[in-house]
Order: sequence, then structure tokens, then C-alpha cells
Amino acid sequence: MSWYGKEGSMSGVVLSSRVRLARNVEGVPMGARLSAQKAAELIDGAGEALTGCGRVDFQRIDRMTAAAYAEEHLVSTEFASSDAPRALYKNEDEDTYIMVCEEDHFRIQSITPGYSLAEAYSRAAAAESKLAEKFRLAFDPELGYLTHCPTNLGTAMRASLMMFLPALTRKGAIAPLSRQLSKVGMTVRGMYGEGSDAVACLYQISNQVTLGITEEETIKKLTRLADTVINEELKCRGELLELDPDGVADVCSRSFGTLTHSRVISCREFMENWVNVRLGVSLRELSGKSADLGIPETLTYKTLDTALIEAQPAVLTLLAGGGELSPRERDIRRSSRLRERLGG
Repeated sequence: MSWYGKEGSMSGVVLSSRVRLARNVEGVPMGARLSAQKAAELIDGAGEALTGCGRVDFQRIDRMTAAAYAEEHLVSTEFASSDAPRALYKNEDEDTYIMVCEEDHFRIQSITPGYSLAEAYSRAAAAESKLAEKFRLAFDPELGYLTHCPTNLGTAMRASLMMFLPALTRKGAIAPLSRQLSKVGMTVRGMYGEGSDAVACLYQISNQVTLGITEEETIKKLTRLADTVINEELKCRGELLELDPDGVADVCSRSFGTLTHSRVISCREFMENWVNVRLGVSLRELSGKSADLGIPETLTYKTLDTALIEAQPAVLTLLAGGGELSPRERDIRRSSRLRERLGG
């Protein structure tokens, strides 16, 4: 089961932790200069190295299935939409995914539930070791790992946390936070990474600097900064509940009612209400379950985060059996799925 089907540490604020390593094979062209034959050799060779991993050939799956992988955060949107030869390998635990022939030859990423950066790094490093036994990875003593994009030189590692920050968002603190983090080599992006907008108060906080710093130092630095962001978010949530408990309870219970009783709901309306319900679950935890927010005590982050993925257009279409669905049909299917998932 993928990261969203599990619950981890600090799930109220951190949905998932991810570490991605970009690696290339010495002497083999990258990007558009990579021939189809060489790509096939890399894909097959990766399969020999990554024993026990399942293989998905993206040239053999339909566009909807490829898009669903991107909506689940298992591959990049560029990888999903490409026409070039490419494949994805995933381990049995479904927490480590290796894109072969994306921008770089190998994009190794581990995604773990909750606040678990060290675990994600350990799993990604283990997959890299298997590839390093099979291939001679491109490395320079001064520049570090050689990559398609110069901004990844050095460790060629991106460590990130998917954070749920509704209270800081409502306070207008995200822009100042982003400016602060950029000064220390970190960045704040939207739900789907670089170039994406922030939706549902979900943000990816990750390292921006890869040169002149070790992988371990990056993990420690990001962890230290994330601890501060988590504490500020929880503090702001407490203030919300303290200042207007009835108003907060009204918003949360209305949104829960919308998600569990609607017959037609768009993805945008779902996301707007999902934020309030997930916030309500966290406030219930924060108050020691003394706050009556109109949300069942049985509702968990795991259920809500699974609903978040299942409500996305491509994933929803596949769950409905595949095939073409009109926007109206998707909205009807989405509401039905939510009633089933959330108990409406």
C-alpha cells in the first residue's frame, strides 16, 4: 500500500517524507541525447540490479494510468506525460520508486508516511547501492554526482516534507516563511513540487542547495527547520480554537457534512472542504478530544489522505473502471466515493 494508506509520526502536520536521488551512468548521454537503444539498455539493466522490484513500462500504459501515478506522487508529471522510452520500478513495500530515463538516467525516490526523513533517506540510499553495483555512476571529486540539470550537482538529493499548514496559511504566514527558508537554502513549493500551485494548504518544503553539503547535513538541516514550522503551525491551530471555538466548529462540521452528503462535488470544492475536515481532526487531537467539532472520532488522517488521492481526476477515473468520464460524471463518482470512504 502506498504512503497515503498508512499513518506516520506527526501526521497531523506532515503527510509524507520524501528523499529523491538523481543518478546517471558514466559515459552515457542524458536527456534528449539518450537514444532509444541506450534507454532500453538502462531500463533492462536497472531491472537486473533492482531484484524483487516490480516494473511498469510507461510506453505500454494509457495516459490516464500514467497521470494517476503522478497524482499519487509516485512519478513526476514530466515522466508521466513523456513519449520517450521509460520505466518505473517499485519495491514490494511500495515505499521506494525508481524512475528510469526521466531527466536523469535514474531518479530514486523513497516516500514514507508522516515525519520520517531519516527512514526515507535510508531506503533511497539502499536502492542506490543496488544500482551502483551494476552501473558506474557519474561522479566528479569536486562537483559531486553529475546530473542533467546543473542545479542538482553535488549530492543530487532533494529531501522534502509534504506539510499541511492551514493555520499558518490563514494567518498569512506562508510568504514570510518562504522568504525565510530561501535565505538558508530551502524552498516552499506546491502540492506537486516545482511550478505547482499550493492547494488544500499543502506545501512541499525541501532543500534547494545540493553543492557543498552532505546528504546527512541536509537531512539534519531540514529536520531542524521543519521542527520550527511544525511548532508554529500547532501554536496557530491552538489560537484558532481558543479565539473562536464555535466558529471553527461550525466551519469543520459544515465541511464534513458537505463531503459526506453531497451528490455532486467538484475536485476544487472537495479540496476546500477537505482542508477544514482535516484541520478539525487535528484540533480534536490538540484539545484532548474535548472540542466538539462535529466530526466522528473514528475519522483518521489515513482515511482523509486516501480520500485526497482518490478524489483526483485520473485516480478517480481508474477507480470507476477506466474509460472516458465527463467532468459531471467525475463529480458524481467523486461524491459517491467520498460517502463510501468517509461514512456518509
